[in-house]
Parts: sequence; C-alpha cells; structure tokens
Amino acid sequence: MTATNTTGDGGTETGRYLVLLQENSAAAALRTMARVAGVRAASTADLTSFRTADALSGADGLLLHDLGVAVITAARDQADALARATAEHGPLARVEPERLVRAYSAPPVEPGESGEDTDLAEATLTWGLRAVGAEESTATGAGVRVAVLDTGFTVDHPDFADREVEARSFVDGEDVADGHGHGTHCIGTACGPRAPSEGPGYGVAPEAEIYAGKVLSNAGTGTDGDILSGIAWAVSNGCAVVSLSLGAPTRPGETHSETFEEVARRAMNRGTLIVAAAGNESDRAGGVVAPVSHPANCPSILSVGAVDASMAVANFSCGTVDPERAIDVVAPGVNVHSSWTLPEKYNSISGTSMATPHVAGVAALLAEKYGARAWELWARLGQSARRLPLPSTDVGSGLVQAP
Repeated sequence: MTATNTTGDGGTETGRYLVLLQENSAAAALRTMARVAGVRAASTADLTSFRTADALSGADGLLLHDLGVAVITAARDQADALARATAEHGPLARVEPERLVRAYSAPPVEPGESGEDTDLAEATLTWGLRAVGAEESTATGAGVRVAVLDTGFTVDHPDFADREVEARSFVDGEDVADGHGHGTHCIGTACGPRAPSEGPGYGVAPEAEIYAGKVLSNAGTGTDGDILSGIAWAVSNGCAVVSLSLGAPTRPGETHSETFEEVARRAMNRGTLIVAAAGNESDRAGGVVAPVSHPANCPSILSVGAVDASMAVANFSCGTVDPERAIDVVAPGVNVHSSWTLPEKYNSISGTSMATPHVAGVAALLAEKYGARAWELWARLGQSARRLPLPSTDVGSGLVQAP
C-alpha cells in the first residue's frame, strides 16, 4: 500500500477512504456509491466472515454493515464525487482519508528510574495490578467478553493453555499469530492469569473471555480500515470492552475523526465501550506535551494516559492540549510485566499501550460486578478512579480502580 500524504504530524494516509453512512441506509448507500462514483463495495451482511475472498473479488471495498461505514479504494476524483454526495442529504454522511496507525510502546525505563519496584519479579502480582487494586477485588471478569485489537496473539502461550480464545486476523496475508509481541503483552495485562507458570500474576481480569483481533501487522503497523473491521467483529460478538493500544499522532487543534466518533457512538448503542491509548509523543522532561492521538481523541472513546509506580505521569504520555480531546483516566504504563511471544514468554515494556489494557481489565471487572455496559461503564470507571494530586489535563479522573 502506497502512502500518499500525511495527516497530523505523523499520521500517514493510505490512499483508501472511509465512507460513513447515515444509520440504517446500507442498501441505499451501496447504490449511491456505485451511481455517483462507480465504486462497488461488498457488505459484511452478505459474508460468512469479515473477509471472504470470493465475495471481495472485484469489489472496491468492504461495507461494515452493523457499524454503517465502508472502507474503499478509490481515485481522488471518485472520492471527491462521494464527498459531494454527502451534501445531498442522502445515505452518505462523510468521506475521509484512511490513516496508517501503529502500536504504541515507548523506550524501556531503567528500574528505579520512575519509582518502580526493583524486585518486581519476586512480587505476587505486578505493580500495575497492585496499583489498580486488583488483589483486593473479588471480581474476575467472568462472563465478560473483552476484545484486544492489536498485533495478534501467541495462541500456544502456556499461561493461556486452559483459556478459550476467539482469534481473528484482519491483516491481509497474516494469520492471527503474534510476530511482534505487543498484542500478546496487552492481552496478558487485560485478561492474563493471576498465577502464571512463573513470575508474578499480571492479568487484571483473569476469567474474562478473550477476543484477540489482529489489526496490526507483525511490524506493528495497520490501517483505520482494519481497526474498524476489528471493532465491527467485537461489537457483533457482544464484547463489553474493546481495547486499542494503537494510534496515529495529531497536531494541536486538529479535529478528531468524525467517522471513528460516530462508530464509537454506534458501538456504545450496542453495549460496547472502546478504550484507547492516548499516545506516546510527549517529552515532558523536555517541556513537550503532545495532544491525544487518533482515535483516542474522539469524545466517545475513553482515552488512557500512563503513570509510573510513583504515580507520576509518564514522560511520554500525551495530555489534554485541546479541551475537547481530553485524557479521561490513567493507568500503569511504565515497565509493565506481561506475557510475550515464545520462547521469551514474558517481557516488561512501557507505553500508554500498557496502560490501556489495565483499563480494559478494570472495565471487565466492573461489568461483571455491576452488569454495567457502555456509558454506565464509562461513568463507573471515572467515578471510582483514585484521584491523584496532578492536573486533570494529565490524568483525567485519575487512576482506575478495581471494584
């Protein structure tokens, strides 16, 4: 896929487009796209899976029927024709370029540099689980479905041998196996074991039902379209939480994606909360606080910043530069120990990516205990968070806490 130009200060367009439809207008939208621009899209309503080669053969893209958004390949004049059609009060609501996104992880921090326990490996639970109060919670996430959309999953990891994992790849040419490690790490933090084969327990919701969607390649990069496909899959499977430890940088004042915002609202209406990493573009030691990244900057996506074990904001963690695109909560994100690809099995890495699955896991615990979903789940995460003596622009409501 060829990059054509850039958005934000690091997000790269792919040359494809996202077409947001008015609600309940799929059939009319397909006809309109064909009529005004000659664009033919296959629909997931007609497929047995989200990617069926025969049905997609000859199509210009894929309509994610339940979410009302299409991902298409089109020339600029075709995209312009579709954009003009959005002004006709018909079935097309918006057209915007698709971006490349990447996994969010940061350079490692030396033990002790940020207040982390240097004897972490000897602890019963990781410092992150202790910080969110997981050891004191009776909830386990049982019966709650959590989707982690990332670089896939190491399906033969021994710590998950007794777990049922639903896995699906949305990356062309790659199966669900995690050739990177980032996805396996995030799944471990959200839903891994409390008593692994070795080392400390590292999973916030150890009995949650795991849905591992591969939307990033083994190189750690992906596209908006693959993320949206993963979200549609998670929503259709009744996942209470979708965890996105990925994104693309934004500039101060840059508007959020209206397509992702509407998708997040539609997911909420189906009972699915999306939580996303705020981004790692800051250099707070150098006086630089970068704005919340895409898609975490959408108002209806819960944005997650990172703190270290001393409850200081991580140097890399993005912050609230624009009031409309705020940090909502924070979670442990520095030197986080979790599962990894084989043969290593475990790794400790840093990033708002590591904070995000802590929040997804806590959300699963809250969902189990209270039966909360969607906006109620968002509200409970904020209301129960531990207030920190730091600006809300950096930490939002505070450090999420297990019920």
